[in-house]
Amino acid sequence: MTAHVDKTPAASSADDEIADLATARNHLQVRQTAIYVYEWPVRLWHWVNAAAILVLAVTGYLIGSPPGSQPGEASDAYLMGYIRFAHFAAGFVMAIGMAGRIYWAFVGNVHARQMFVLPFWSGKFWREVLVEAQWYAFMRDYPKKYIGHNPLAQLAMVTIYSVGSIFMIVTGFALYSEGAGQDSWFDTLFGWVIPLAGNSQNLHTIHHLGMWVIVTFVIIHVYAAIREDIMSRQSMISTMISGWRMFKDDGK
Repeated sequence: MTAHVDKTPAASSADDEIADLATARNHLQVRQTAIYVYEWPVRLWHWVNAAAILVLAVTGYLIGSPPGSQPGEASDAYLMGYIRFAHFAAGFVMAIGMAGRIYWAFVGNVHARQMFVLPFWSGKFWREVLVEAQWYAFMRDYPKKYIGHNPLAQLAMVTIYSVGSIFMIVTGFALYSEGAGQDSWFDTLFGWVIPLAGNSQNLHTIHHLGMWVIVTFVIIHVYAAIREDIMSRQSMISTMISGWRMFKDDGK
């Protein structure tokens, strides 16, 4: 007796669904790797520093472009006083945090040092910077995977963020030394910066421009983190919360 094979459309559809399910299972059987990258002091510094930068940017803008005058006695409203106090407090938080971050670069793991170390003389590093630039410019189909910062991110972190933050701290304390007085330790440590700029007004302008450089960097940094989280198939934002970097679709 010859077996009858059902060639109806319903049977073909069922066979296709079984084939699709088998294909899906094969795709799901891809190794995923999790590596502990950022220690808790680095993660704590990152989020506290992000909050400090937000306060500094908002209050710094208002100091440079003050809001309209308030009705009544100025001492009753004290609006600019509160804005300046918030700016100064956030500046101290940023400065203390940077000092702690520099300390942790010496005692933490290898990834804690990437923000301050640039392999300037390495040809391989610069070639990979070019590769990452091509990836961000949508000129490459697949990204390379790195445990810590990729070379382009490391270059930006060292030259723009680390150097820029130290510059903003030094110039900010130099401007603060004017109000603190000539006998203050602020003037002793940072007062020399004002003559280098010509006068305090020039330094105010330079400091204000530096704020926009940091703000622009933060915008690009947030965009790149979200983009990489989605397109490069490796965790970014959650890594700075948990410390673990998850490489999705590892092995492809």
